[in-house]
Amino acid sequence: MILCHKYRFIFIKTNKTAGTSIEIALSKFCGEKDIISPNEPEDEILRRDMGGRPPQHYLAPLRDYRLIDVYRYIARQRKKHRFYHHMPASEIKTLVGDDIWNNYYKFCFERNPWDRVISFYYWRLKKNPGQTITEFIDSGLPQVLHDNGYGLYTIGDAIAVDRVCRYEDLEQELEALRNRLNLPEKLALPKAKASRRKDKRNYRDVFNREDRDKIEKMFSREIELFSYRF
Repeated sequence: MILCHKYRFIFIKTNKTAGTSIEIALSKFCGEKDIISPNEPEDEILRRDMGGRPPQHYLAPLRDYRLIDVYRYIARQRKKHRFYHHMPASEIKTLVGDDIWNNYYKFCFERNPWDRVISFYYWRLKKNPGQTITEFIDSGLPQVLHDNGYGLYTIGDAIAVDRVCRYEDLEQELEALRNRLNLPEKLALPKAKASRRKDKRNYRDVFNREDRDKIEKMFSREIELFSYRF
């Protein structure tokens, strides 16, 4: 996630919606006082090469440490993060306060659930090769996409951001954001977490009717809100 005081915006990073690439592009416009959460080491190298500002001001102060946090730091040298990459709107609002929350432009990205699940499935195949799409859906793992999507940009089942941008209209959405935020140049996206997916079929050619209906039920709120269709 990014909280940019310089251009007065909050970017909430959802899962499998080009979030890392967008975050890297946005970090280029951040100032010294802005909050930028860290990504995986390879993505931070890409951010550096793209001229983006590195992670900053995301660590929790010592007063926020609990016993388990002290143990993790001593045993694993893991510092506690106050701000992190898939952080929900409810937590951000609590930390930044009403003045910033109400006056900064808040946005995120959403994606057609069937397309999003397919993207997640092929990414997970690296860890679980041989798993079929049906087995993946029945494992319950696609629920992560709901939690790290709808669950991030809503509070009390209501949309809490100013705009939920559509992944399907990525280029137009980025240009609209540039104009809305008065950024000095276009957002240039790197190919972060580039997929090694060999099967390039459209999601409509992958799902059978039963799997299609399971996804429709699992992501019913997103489908209703944004009129997604299979």
